Amino acid sequence: MSELTLFLIRFAYVAILWIFVLSAISVIRTDMYGARVPSNGPARGKGKQPKAPPRRRGSPTHVAVTEGPNAGARADLSQAPILIGRGQDAAIRLDDDYVSTRHARIALSGDQWFVEDLGSTNGTYVGQARITQPTTLALGIQVRVGKTVLELRK
Repeated sequence: MSELTLFLIRFAYVAILWIFVLSAISVIRTDMYGARVPSNGPARGKGKQPKAPPRRRGSPTHVAVTEGPNAGARADLSQAPILIGRGQDAAIRLDDDYVSTRHARIALSGDQWFVEDLGSTNGTYVGQARITQPTTLALGIQVRVGKTVLELRK
């Protein structure tokens, strides 16, 4: 083989190694600090918060952690969408090694509550089934993220 061929093979090998190292660093940074979230800016008006969704009689009012290291933690559904994860921006911040920084989200669409997995490593489960798309929630249905179980309550 000529010297030029050997040089190009070595160069390609080093380039591939650097791509691998940089992608590993990017994954570690995202896991430690969370993904960048685009901000929508402040709410319209001066200091006004967005209006809470109207509540119907018999509809859930909060999401509660029923099992796991953070049992008893809860978040009011009037602050929807509810982010669940280990990150600082999560409404329900979990100290569970099997939970991603931005693991799942509970949101209202129309008059139905939905849970959505946000590309977590270990998945989000409704009942015993792993979800891959937004899934309808009702009162008392258990949602499992890592070793933590949550449910909608009144």
